[in-house]
Amino acid sequence: MLSFKGTHFQKDVILYAVFFYVRYGVSYRDLEEIMEERGVEVDHATLNRWVIRYSPAIAVKAKSQKRETNKSWRMDETYIKVKGQWTYLYRAVDSRGDTLDFMLSERRDEEAATAFFKQTINNNGFPDKVVMDKSGANYAGLANINL
Repeated sequence: MLSFKGTHFQKDVILYAVFFYVRYGVSYRDLEEIMEERGVEVDHATLNRWVIRYSPAIAVKAKSQKRETNKSWRMDETYIKVKGQWTYLYRAVDSRGDTLDFMLSERRDEEAATAFFKQTINNNGFPDKVVMDKSGANYAGLANINL
């Protein structure tokens, strides 16, 4: 359980500010203005301390309450433009269509596929079945995990 003992602000205010920063990726100064519009006067440095202190604990709590995923995955990658640069988007969804994980990579190779599968398995456990296209790199990446 998160401890808010000794904080100047109420728990709800702190959690709202941390959630807003993590969810929407605004700057601390913008978040300071947003909080001020809602009647809470807080400095951007304090907001930074809250994010540093509480976001890791919130992430652990959220991960522990994550629902089980199906053990049948669909994995693919596509080529997308991010900030004017072409990158590969690896993604995995379960048979219900829920996104399991995603990763951006500069290359579409065995190393990138292995890193993606390690990350996805670490976050969701081992699948029973993985459906993917005929990419040799993806197959090799999955074979590296199965050793």
